[in-house]
Amino acid sequence: MKLFDMLTNADIQRIKAQGDLGKRVKELENSLSISLENNDKYQRDNKRLKDEARAAEGETSIIKGIGMNSPEMKAAQTRIKELEDKCRHAGRAIIELNLKYESAMKEVDRLSEENTNLKTMMKGPDVRDNNS
Repeated sequence: MKLFDMLTNADIQRIKAQGDLGKRVKELENSLSISLENNDKYQRDNKRLKDEARAAEGETSIIKGIGMNSPEMKAAQTRIKELEDKCRHAGRAIIELNLKYESAMKEVDRLSEENTNLKTMMKGPDVRDNNS
């Protein structure tokens, strides 16, 4: 369809009033042709970018899949589990040692008090009376 076919009678009269109709039509057809070329280029670029994005997404999912199942990743996960077990064991040992320490400190306090009482008893009643 030519541009001229799309014009209304009022458009044609206005163009005739402006001057050379043929020249104006060629200018408009040239502008339309440039616009169509730009639109085609845009659509080709858009399709290319979408294709590249799909390819990149595919590569990313492959890399993620391989990375999680690689021998290095499996070895690292095994090592992490071993270290977690050792940490749990060490934590339990620390708690047990703290309980033993508290018990030992109570025993030291009890023995210290008993020692003090024995020393007091060993001095006898005469020593206490003289110090008064």
